[in-house]
Amino acid sequence: MWYFTWILGVLLACSLGIINVLRLEAQETWDKEHIPLDPLTQLITKETMLVRLKEKIENSKRNGFPFSVLFISLKNFKAKNNLSEFEMNAVLRNVADCFQEDIRPGVDIAARMGDQDFLIALPGSPLKKAEQVAAQIKHEITACVKAPHLVVDVGTGVAEYSSPTAPDELSATVNEVDELIRIAQQKSV
Repeated sequence: MWYFTWILGVLLACSLGIINVLRLEAQETWDKEHIPLDPLTQLITKETMLVRLKEKIENSKRNGFPFSVLFISLKNFKAKNNLSEFEMNAVLRNVADCFQEDIRPGVDIAARMGDQDFLIALPGSPLKKAEQVAAQIKHEITACVKAPHLVVDVGTGVAEYSSPTAPDELSATVNEVDELIRIAQQKSV
């Protein structure tokens, strides 16, 4: 008799676990489908990226894996090129399309941070790997975005997050996110 009760308990626990996994997968799918995107480039917005960076930093603190960000800027693009708004938008869409192929789907996160600035989060990527990705993206943008009299000066900067040594500090602060982006911008060459 007690076997029957035990088996029912195990079946109930398994079914609750399966239901929980399905609920989490449904929530994750809904979140992915309802993330606010930049209407021009179809990348996530700056505000969403800042929230996601905070999550990625917290994950890096917990699991100890490396985490890097890649800052991409079209330096003085508007000033150097006398383009209409339509042409400027076409170039920005083309730039976003260029690096979409170089990021890992479902892992890396790309966002439009400003008029001519983009940021890519590379979880699990050490600085050396992120620098390779940056060089590849820079090369592809300069190869893809070509037109007569069009001047494209692409700057890329990479920064790696270094987890603090205090293990009790698990929540990422806004200062850590800002500092990571600032370092990548300063290294932008």
